[in-house]
Amino acid sequence: MTKNNPNVLLVTILVAVISSAATAYFVVNSIPEKEKTQEELIQEFYDVETAVHVSPHGLRKHIDEGQYIIVDLRSQEEYETAHVVGALSVPAYATPDKSDYGAVDRIVGSFKEIQAENPGTPIVVYCYSGPCMTGRKIGKMLADHEIYVEHLGIGWSEWRYYWNMWNHDGETGVNPEDYIASGPEPGVFEGDYTGGACPIEGDFGC
Repeated sequence: MTKNNPNVLLVTILVAVISSAATAYFVVNSIPEKEKTQEELIQEFYDVETAVHVSPHGLRKHIDEGQYIIVDLRSQEEYETAHVVGALSVPAYATPDKSDYGAVDRIVGSFKEIQAENPGTPIVVYCYSGPCMTGRKIGKMLADHEIYVEHLGIGWSEWRYYWNMWNHDGETGVNPEDYIASGPEPGVFEGDYTGGACPIEGDFGC
């Protein structure tokens, strides 16, 4: 008889289990998320900002101390013309006018190599300018592969052409050219980084 058929009983049990699980899933996921308060949104904003962004002034002050690995995301051509001294090149652009975001394996592989060679050292990326989306897109790509990089608060344009806009030491005789290198190699900082303002250390430093 059908009611004594073990296969029918097994199917009935499975259908009941699946139905219950599906009902529970839809009930849980249909509950609207609690709307965040203004204070919670502000807290979240600053948590993210301070976790991701690196002060260019602070980076400049410690550029030869090995506290960060700096990575230039512009094209190889632009990197070789001029770049932040000490920066490595991992191009996200094939040419100055053509992005290469599709080269995921190459880009992710390069960052994995950098991590392996510099364990525990934060990696800071920069691209063309502060508003440039390249650093953000590559940062998202890397995060998808469990590689987490920080983002320089400015880009190459500000570093090279608007030095006094962000640098506290603009009137102390610091030479911007000391922080720029050219050619296929990162270059080595040989200037004097010790002078200038902002002697604050820790989380509230420049």
